[in-house]
Amino acid sequence: MRVFLDTNVIVSGFATRGLSSDVVRLLMAEHELLTSEVVLEETQRVLTEKFGVPEAKAAEIDRLLRQHHVEPIPSSAPPVEVRDPDDAVVLASAISAEAEILITGDKDLLDVAEKTEALQIMTPRAFWEEVR
Repeated sequence: MRVFLDTNVIVSGFATRGLSSDVVRLLMAEHELLTSEVVLEETQRVLTEKFGVPEAKAAEIDRLLRQHHVEPIPSSAPPVEVRDPDDAVVLASAISAEAEILITGDKDLLDVAEKTEALQIMTPRAFWEEVR
C-alpha cells in the first residue's frame, strides 16, 4: 500500500514512543512509505526546534526517510479547499505522489477526508486498526 505520512506522524514516530512510532515502523517494513520535500523540511524544523533533537540525529532521520519516495513541491493546488495553506501543500503532495492513504493527526486535513476522492485521509489510530 502507498502511504503518505504528514509531519506530525513522522515527528511523533521518531521523537516519542507509542502508536505513531509503531505505524512508522510498520510502514517502513511492509508498505511503501511516501513523503515530500515540504514535509521533510518541516520535520527537520520541528524535531530540532520543538523537540530539541540534535541536528545530527535529525539529519540521520532525514537520510532514512529519503531512502523512500520523496515527492517534490507540487505545482498545483489540491482538488478540495483546505483551511491552512500549508496543509493544502501536504494534501497536494500526497495526491501527486499517488498515495492511497494520507496519515495525519491534523484536524484541517481530517476535516476534508470525506471530500477527497483521490486518497483516504486517516489518523494513525484508524490506519493501525485497519491494517492490524
